Amino acid sequence: MTPPQDALAVSVSDRNPTLPPTASEPGELIAPAHEILDEAALCAELDAAIAGLTDAGALRAAATQCLQAAQDKGRAVITAGIAAQPLTARRITRAYTHLTDGLVRAVLHAAHAHVAPSGTAETERMAVMAVGGYGRGEMAPHSDVDLLFVSSREITPQMEKVIEFALYMLWDLHLKVGHASRTLKECLKLGKQDVTIRTSLLEMRQITGDAAIAQELQKTLRNQLFRGTVGDFIEAKLAERATRHRKQGGQRYVVEPNVKEGKGGLRDLQTLYWIAKYEHGVTRAGELVALGVFLPEEFAAFDAAERFLWAVRCHLHLIAERAQDQLTFDNQVAVAERLGYRDHSGRRAVEHFMQDYFRHATRVGELTRIFLTELEARHVKQEPGLLGFLRGRTRRKKLKPGYVVKQNRISVANEAVFFADKLNMLRLFQEALRTGYLLHPDVMRALSSNLKLIDDEMRRDPEAVGIFLDLLLKHGNPERALRRMNELGVLAAFLPEFAPIVAMMQFNMYHSYTVDEHTIQVISTLAQIERGELKEELPVASGILKEGINRKVLYLACLLHDIGKGRKEDHSILGARIARSIGPRLGLKQAEAETLEWLVRYHLLMSDMAQKRDIADPRTVRDFAKAVKTRERLDLLTVLTVCDIRGVGPHTWNNWKATLLRGLHRATAMALDTGLEDLNRDKLEGEAKRALRDALSGWAKADLKAEMDRHYGPYWQGLDLATQVTFAEMLRDLGADEIRIDTREDLDRDATRVCFALNDHPGIFSRLAGALSLVGANVVDARTYTSKDGYATAVFWVQDAEGNPYEARRLPRLREMIDKTLKGEVVASRALEGREKIKKRERPFKVATNITFDNDGSEIYTIIEVDTRDRPGLLYDLTKTLAASNIYISSAVIATYGAQVVDTFYVKDMFGLKLHTKSRQEALERKLRDAIARVAERAGA
Repeated sequence: MTPPQDALAVSVSDRNPTLPPTASEPGELIAPAHEILDEAALCAELDAAIAGLTDAGALRAAATQCLQAAQDKGRAVITAGIAAQPLTARRITRAYTHLTDGLVRAVLHAAHAHVAPSGTAETERMAVMAVGGYGRGEMAPHSDVDLLFVSSREITPQMEKVIEFALYMLWDLHLKVGHASRTLKECLKLGKQDVTIRTSLLEMRQITGDAAIAQELQKTLRNQLFRGTVGDFIEAKLAERATRHRKQGGQRYVVEPNVKEGKGGLRDLQTLYWIAKYEHGVTRAGELVALGVFLPEEFAAFDAAERFLWAVRCHLHLIAERAQDQLTFDNQVAVAERLGYRDHSGRRAVEHFMQDYFRHATRVGELTRIFLTELEARHVKQEPGLLGFLRGRTRRKKLKPGYVVKQNRISVANEAVFFADKLNMLRLFQEALRTGYLLHPDVMRALSSNLKLIDDEMRRDPEAVGIFLDLLLKHGNPERALRRMNELGVLAAFLPEFAPIVAMMQFNMYHSYTVDEHTIQVISTLAQIERGELKEELPVASGILKEGINRKVLYLACLLHDIGKGRKEDHSILGARIARSIGPRLGLKQAEAETLEWLVRYHLLMSDMAQKRDIADPRTVRDFAKAVKTRERLDLLTVLTVCDIRGVGPHTWNNWKATLLRGLHRATAMALDTGLEDLNRDKLEGEAKRALRDALSGWAKADLKAEMDRHYGPYWQGLDLATQVTFAEMLRDLGADEIRIDTREDLDRDATRVCFALNDHPGIFSRLAGALSLVGANVVDARTYTSKDGYATAVFWVQDAEGNPYEARRLPRLREMIDKTLKGEVVASRALEGREKIKKRERPFKVATNITFDNDGSEIYTIIEVDTRDRPGLLYDLTKTLAASNIYISSAVIATYGAQVVDTFYVKDMFGLKLHTKSRQEALERKLRDAIARVAERAGA
């Protein structure tokens, strides 16, 4: 049998904090109302405080002191209640509304007392309305206080004095007040002209003043503004929503989402409510169930998402002590702690919290689709067309029996007949891909309600497996079906092992998506390559697919490569075990299943070899070739690696990674084709010398012989021909105290190549690295060699902070700083003291330091790999420590993964030997860890 989800991962639902099972009753607060604010007592205190005061300034100061004390007390009571019940969002927002209402009424009481002490009736012929979110009665700790002062005819000078006095007192309380003073006619006129104003008027609530005016305003707006303009209002709100989503990143899996404005956030829920209230006149979202817009269980999800998101927003405000709606990385950690999430099951508390967040955001998206479809059914909103790739076609593919087109989307003719054959739950997606139609929300709702039909029998049904594989392999855009299947729960139902990674957030600066979305992005990239859309960018991967490969194994490897994430065990090892059980179930032959298991187990191998090892070292290629064993596995792993890296985020892939992977694939393919014995240093050295001789054919024989004889073996294997030509020119007639520098952009690697030629002396690598750090150049690769005649040749490939080639206009400063550093005019260690600290939002990222010594990965060097938190000046401090320990650095390879960096050094001791003794390795490791600690302290970590 297919193991249940709990057998694959510790169930987290019972360890994470949960929302109260039902929403609180209307009017229920986080603490007793009178403890938050006793309005009658406050007004009495105000009267006593301002009694006899005629000077406006003195009166305002006395009133503000009294009001501030009441505000501070009320906020303290609410904060204490939140600490005890952190997820009771409605009680929290009502409590802040109650406090604000009382303060506003008390302020107006004081204003009337000052402006019209005799109780002039004129100032009372005005209604004071709360509008916007405040009018809705939903307030976070630092929400805006939006007020509308309304008069039936005109705002008189005396009214203006009351309003002005009240506003100054509210500002004295540090409230962010938005305000307007209008007549009934002006409200109607401006509401017709501006949708934003119209929306705020939709959510009015009287706070104080003339009730008759308030009622007249609401009646006028309903009859003369809202009625008959429903279509226009809906179109405007949906256009606002689309613009807002584009600004926020266009998808709900943004790693630092905006709780209010982001896709799947509070504003999306509020938009649904605005539209419903505008059209139906409902006062509460729960009324949409009786109107048939939502099923009871759908409204329960709406309600839970709203409560969860409001709780998050309130805690964000309290943490920042201001209005803050962006869930930045540092705030994610703080909110998770305040809500009661804890580390468990191999994952951090913040990862559990963000998984819940994204699940709610996904549900909001589903509810939005359902609601908009109801609008379309009433012909309020324009019906959508087919997908973009079908636009312009005049003929559409005919639907198979049992399917119908409803509102230009695919649906089913008879639900009972449809669900009588549970395999139809997969065939629906197959038919949608075949015809290009979107799924109608009615059928999506039906699928979500019938997921229990997908049982173990169906998962093992050969026909069901065939349909699933058809979705992956036949139609050319599998990501479309997979994304919708994932959102509706069908994918996790058919493949239960996928369930734990749904909406799973990886708390680091490297991954831009949740694990499930990353998986779909990987598959999308593979489909793009197959469609021939990335021939220029990815020539090797495109060529492999064109020549022919086991597509079924490759697509399943993309689908399953990260399926083991989120547990204590290495996700590659666990994922391979899971793949071993899934493969046969999905109809793979034994050899295919073994290949799938191997790909999942070693899906990071090629990336690690290319980015963390020197691929110019023959041993690297030899070891990698031994691991992959066959050309088929090499090609499969190459394509999987490319798709995996590109699926991490929109800016992760670059020419540097492409060059490394192409180089490793080319060298390994050659080794597998011709035999590993061809991978030897003598052969590579001979080939490199012949190529350089050809390139320097115009040189005098004596000069050419001198150049050929001056370098040791590693020089010939470690550098490309272009760099060797550059060094040959630089070393020609080099003076004893001369330093020559050559900088040029290396477009193939998205980096700037910086070459140095100078007399050799100890610590040269470290000093060069320090100079580069001082000008903000990030080293991604480096080589340094000592010639037989005492010269040092060093080459660094550097990028700027954005991962682009170092700008040409900044190169003169780079050369100047290097010159000063090498001459001792600038001491890097001192200059770096004042360098940029780690940003506050990046501090929560934890990367454990791991240092390894490998004497098998290279024939002549010890490989030291330092895996730690990236910080400014880290490479300099590490290389300085190695130099002080009499360690010679031949090359350094730097791989960065967001906040994590892996610095790999190929080294020898002062006698040219490897570091074999355990005691020496341990002593060096201690020194390197001390250096990392110093860098961390300097960076403010």
